[in-house]
Order: sequence, then C-alpha cells, then structure tokens
Amino acid sequence: MSASTTPSSRPAVTEREAREVAEAAREQHWRKPSFAKELFLGRFRLDLIHPHPLPDDELAQRGEEFLAKLRDFVETKVDGGLIEREARIPDEVIDGLKELGAFGMKIDTKYGGLGLGQVYYNKALALAGSASPAIGVLLSAHQSIGVPQPLKLFGTQEQRERFLPRCARTDISAFLLTEPDVGSDPARLATTAIPDGDDYVLDGVKLWTTNGVVADLLVVMARVPKSEGHRGGITAFVVETNSPGVTVENRNAFMGLRGIENGVTRFHQVRVPAANRVGEEGQGLKIALTTLNTGRLSLPASCVAAGKWCLKIAREWSAAREQWGKPVAHHEAVGSKISFIAATTFALEAVTDLASQMADEDRNDIRIEGALAKLYASEMAWTMADELVQIRGGRGFETADSLRARGERGVPAEQLLRDLRINRIFEGSTEIMHLLIAREAVDAHLSVAGDLIDPEKSLGDKARAGANAGVFYAKWLPKLVAGPGQLPASYGEFKHEVDLSGHLRYVERTARKLARSTFYAMSRWQGRMESKQGFLGRIVDIGAELFAMSASCVRAELLRSQGDHGREAYQLADVFCRQARIRVEELFTRLWTNTDDLDRKVVKGVLSGTYEWLEQGIVDPSGEGPWIADATPGPSQKENVHRPIR
Repeated sequence: MSASTTPSSRPAVTEREAREVAEAAREQHWRKPSFAKELFLGRFRLDLIHPHPLPDDELAQRGEEFLAKLRDFVETKVDGGLIEREARIPDEVIDGLKELGAFGMKIDTKYGGLGLGQVYYNKALALAGSASPAIGVLLSAHQSIGVPQPLKLFGTQEQRERFLPRCARTDISAFLLTEPDVGSDPARLATTAIPDGDDYVLDGVKLWTTNGVVADLLVVMARVPKSEGHRGGITAFVVETNSPGVTVENRNAFMGLRGIENGVTRFHQVRVPAANRVGEEGQGLKIALTTLNTGRLSLPASCVAAGKWCLKIAREWSAAREQWGKPVAHHEAVGSKISFIAATTFALEAVTDLASQMADEDRNDIRIEGALAKLYASEMAWTMADELVQIRGGRGFETADSLRARGERGVPAEQLLRDLRINRIFEGSTEIMHLLIAREAVDAHLSVAGDLIDPEKSLGDKARAGANAGVFYAKWLPKLVAGPGQLPASYGEFKHEVDLSGHLRYVERTARKLARSTFYAMSRWQGRMESKQGFLGRIVDIGAELFAMSASCVRAELLRSQGDHGREAYQLADVFCRQARIRVEELFTRLWTNTDDLDRKVVKGVLSGTYEWLEQGIVDPSGEGPWIADATPGPSQKENVHRPIR
C-alpha cells in the first residue's frame, strides 16, 4: 500500500450513513427546558435565566477556599515563561497540582476529590490558565473529557470506586477519539475492539491525544464489530496506558500551547477487560457528546481569563504610551478597541458563569447553551487577542523574551494569540459547532416536518408528516407576529441609571425574526437546507449574540442587586449590547445577501485546476510526504515516548 493510500481497514461510508451515525448519537429528546432552544424557536424565556441562578453557600465557600490556595500556588510555583521556552510543564509543578487536589476538582469528595461545581471549576481553570494556558489544558483535558466525567455520567459504581480516587490524586487521564483520517466524522472510525472471552482486543491509532503522553488512564473510543451476543458499534473503554501493546509514538508540537502533552497513541493487540467498558456497546458517541455538553464549558473559562488579561494590558499600556501629545487610549482608533475588549470580556464572563450555574443546577438542558458558549467565546477571545496585539503595535508582535532582553516588560501578547487560535478548532471546530447547534436549533421543525423534506420517505409518511406539521405551525407561526418586545414598558426591572430594558425587548423581537427566517429558509430549500452551511452558520451566530446579550443583562442586574459594581456592570452590558446589535443586523443582511452560490462555483474551479495559474511564482516549503499518515493497525515501529509522572 502506498503512503498516500487510505488504509483498507477504514470503514467506507456514504454521507447519509455518516449522518445517521451522528444522529443516532445525539440526545433525541428534550426532557428539560432550554433557554437557547426556545430562543431559536422565537420564544424569549427570560424566566429560565432570571433571576440569575447562584451556587449554594457550601459550594461557594469550598470553591473560594480552593481558589485562594490555587492562586498562591500559581503565583509562587508556576513560571509561565519557562513552560513556554521549554515546551513542558515541570514535573514538580504537576506534582504540586496533584497535592493541591487540582486534578480532582470535579470529582465527588467521597472518591477523594474536591467536589467543586462547574462554576468554581471554571474559575479555577481560568486562574490556572492565566499563569500558563498549558496548565489549564492539562487540568481540563483530564477532568472535562478524560476519565472522570464519562464515569460520573455513565460508569458503574464499581468503575467509579476503582478509577475516580486515582484520578482525584495520582493519575492523569486523556480522551482518545480522533484518528489520523477521522476528525468530526466518527462513522469512519477505524480503531477496533474485538470481543475475546472476558476481554476486548484493541487495535488502531489515535491522533492529537491531549495529555496522552503523560496519561495513566485513557478513555478510548473503538468500533466493536457486530456479532452473536454483541450489538457492536462505537464503544468507550477505560484503558491503562501501561498495558502491553500501548505505544505513545510521538509528542506533537504546535504553534501555541507549547507545554501540552499531546501525542499519537497506537494500540496493538491491547487486551482490555470487559469490566472496563463504559456503558453499553454502541453508546460510545453518545457518551462522548454528552460528556462534551458540560465539558465544553472549560474552554470559555480560558477565554474569559484571556479577555481579563487583554483588558489589563490594554489599560496599562495605552495609558502609559503617548503619541501625538496624549496617551494612545485617548485616540478614538485605539479607544474603540479597548471598549470592545472591556465589553466583550464582561459578556463572556456572563455567558460562561450563567451556563456553568445552569449546569450545576441541572434544571435545564444546556446542550445548546454549552455549545454556544464554546463557539462564541473562542471566536471573540481570538478577536480580543488580535486587537491587543494591534494596540501594542510592534511590541505586540515581539516575544516576551525579546522584550525582556532589551529592558522592557515581557508582555506575551503574541503568545496569547498563538495559544488562543486552537480554541476555534478544539472540541468541535467553529464550522462543526455551527452545524451541531443548527441541528439542535431546528429539532422541533424536523420532529414535525422532517419526513416532508426527506426524499427517501414514502408518500404515506409525507402525508402523516404534513398533517402533524399543519397542526404545529398553525399554533406556532401566529406567535411570531407580536410579543413583549413591542411593548415599551416590558422588562422594566432592567431600567435604572442605564436602561437595559430596550436591549431585552430587542432580543425578544429579534428571536421571533430569527425563527421566521429559519422557517422561511426551510420552506424555500426543504431537503437542501442541510447543505446551506453558510446560512445555518449565520443563524447560529445571531442566536449566539442574542444569548450573550441576554446573559449580559441578567448578570448586570445580579451585580446591581448585590451592590457589586452594579452601575459599572450596567454600563458594560449596555455597550456590549449596542455592539452586538450592530453585528446581528449585519448577520441578518448576510442571510440573504451573500456570495454563497458564487463561492461554490469558485471552489469547483479551484479543485478542477481552473485557477492553478494563480499559484505560479512561488516555491512550496512544505516538502514531501502524504497528507495523512498511514494508520494501518499493527505493532509499533517507534520508541515509546510515554512519560508517566510519579
């Protein structure tokens, strides 16, 4: 087999089969209310998020006590510049975090963990990540998607008792789903788990295994073949990294997050006891997606930390740096960037804290809220970091070490930009998040009218779907015509020195407009709707802005009611909402005025070679080699670079 050939073991699947696998893995029912789901349906359920939920006193006290210890540790024991230069977190730092209990923040106290809720877990990640983003990734990959969370949700009592105490204090865990030729299309997963007596035998290769180089325990997704007594399907397993046949073949290096322990892991005839299977056979993707519903909230936490640091540096630098007779902050071109950073940081913290508290209360289904928080925070944090680099000018492009070497403060602005870039790809790229959220946002429509637009459904199925759709839309559509957003006195409790009530009326009106636009698009494109990814992405982005506006107003009112910088919070919420409204109006314009059709034509031309002449006049420095590495199962031919920290 040539190096460029796709391994024969990889399942060949059609687009429809891939969609069916993804659809089977998603949660099919809505058993709890969802603010974001209602928002996409044109119903502004402010009662689901206001008054702002708060952690109970015991959780808050426990969280504050841990944050104080963690702050002392990262201030005195962590050298972020050293981690960046050496591209490695020192073992003594990791050992110190273990002793502090940082690896067991989300693990119940009965298993030796700290038992923190999502709110304080995120605050801790933000604090640790501000000292070194690599530490934030180490802790979140271990707890948000590694062994603890899947076992908490789907593990047996015996599994929790075996593994959670280890994860709380001594062992590091990792989550292994991605393969060299499998990213967001798990239907093509090639790693297999063959039943053999009381064991499964794993074979395959996993790529981008964050924490994988130092992990003691792995959550591995593998395909179990269907056979007698085995329903088969993608299945989750807890695997001991020191098992015979497990080889970490490479420690990967990246443009940012240089201290993370990310690798390539090969499994060759690895025997895993059936007792280590998490959930039932075929539940692996559901376990992964459910884990990510709250697991994704760790990423917005790091984005909040980035925003806070951007604001601090922008404030200090732009007040000290003078040009044309005054500090650069007083020049409108720079001042507008500072205002954007301040307002957006407030909004990101509002979104993250609200979604996290909703996760802790478990009263709402937050699958859309968590996804929106990840999507919105990753995009906005990247923009804030880019603006900080621009405010700093040439110094923003210069490394912290270089700045220090010539006698200036070592501000790692360029590092922040590099570190944040992966957030738009981690745990679902922006493009995949658009599709995932869009699928959930139109779930109510597909539930009643899906068979109408499915070309493979029979006429009888379509007739029944038509009758159901008629009943649903006869009740739903009239409610999109008018609402509280058109009444001047609505949301009056948000009117103080600064008036936020108008922004909430805007959200209510715009939610109905968004729902009407979605309905019109479904009527227009029907079965082709799923291919209109540009349109769906803009629909989701509008919903994200409305969610952020709502969270900002609710947070401002919470802070006002507590006497905690309420006036300033109202000012920031007001500015953010005004900025967001401009973005929303632009997105609505681009729903119907865009170059999507022309873009598709250009893409066809690019792929067919029509514009190949445009590439002339350069040399390609990337060198030779296959686009995707060969991942054929078999024994490893490389040195094992696994580095357990004990």
